[in-house]
Amino acid sequence: MATSLLTDAEITDALQTLPGWQRDGASIVRTAKLPDFVAAVSVVDRVAEDAEAADHHPDIDIRYNTLTFRLSTHSEGGLTAKDTDLAAQISDRITTAGG
Repeated sequence: MATSLLTDAEITDALQTLPGWQRDGASIVRTAKLPDFVAAVSVVDRVAEDAEAADHHPDIDIRYNTLTFRLSTHSEGGLTAKDTDLAAQISDRITTAGG
């Protein structure tokens, strides 16, 4: 099922409710520092569960206690509500873990 691309205005509005997230072309990106490596990997584990449930998977970079998440709906060629919805879940996971 196709998902509609968000307009520039919709992306701007969504980013206002997603602290720490920034637009990078056809993606949104957030980098977060967690208390330690174990906390960072725990966030990745929780995000993996959320991503599987949503059938929407972020690109994740792990550097010790620093995580970078990149979201884009590749099948649509840009940003959709799937990205902003998962970004909000990722933000909740980061906050819960102390990031």
